[in-house]
Amino acid sequence: MTDQALLRLQDIEAGYQRPLVGPLSFAVNPGEVVVLQGANGAGKSTLLRALTGQARVFAGSQWRCPGVSIGYQCQHSPLPAELPVTGAEFLRAADADMAALPERLHDLLPLRLDHLSGGQWQLLRVWAVLAQPARLVMLDEPTNNLDPEGEALLRDALLGLAPDRGVLLVCHETEFVAGVAARKVEVG
Repeated sequence: MTDQALLRLQDIEAGYQRPLVGPLSFAVNPGEVVVLQGANGAGKSTLLRALTGQARVFAGSQWRCPGVSIGYQCQHSPLPAELPVTGAEFLRAADADMAALPERLHDLLPLRLDHLSGGQWQLLRVWAVLAQPARLVMLDEPTNNLDPEGEALLRDALLGLAPDRGVLLVCHETEFVAGVAARKVEVG
């Protein structure tokens, strides 16, 4: 693990009432996508939640490069019910760079969130995080509900990652992971 890491974990154990995952040690460096792999229930999402303060760290240490901001896309986020907010308003609220949006997302900008399909909502949620200025991006199952075109957009975005940014990714899709992962960390 280098001193250039955006995030460094040493013997982290995390969970809620008790540890569910760990001990784990790894780093996320600028320019790389690190994929957390393991069976369902192994604690991958719990680890991401612990890194964002939504779950408890029981042991170990974590270090973040000073000034590094985090963008986080959680695994589950149901479509908003009767929410009169458009895709453009949602992305602006997320501080997403609207100039860098792929053409496919431009069609979603004028639509209300509660009128989107599950795949459209997922793509918009993922892009809201990727288009933020955060240097460390954490994506939890971002390919859920995406069609092949949406997966291709996500793959291209991850492969075109700015060299000063890093991604911590949870994904079960073997082919997708093989196409984007710089490293894999086995959880559980």
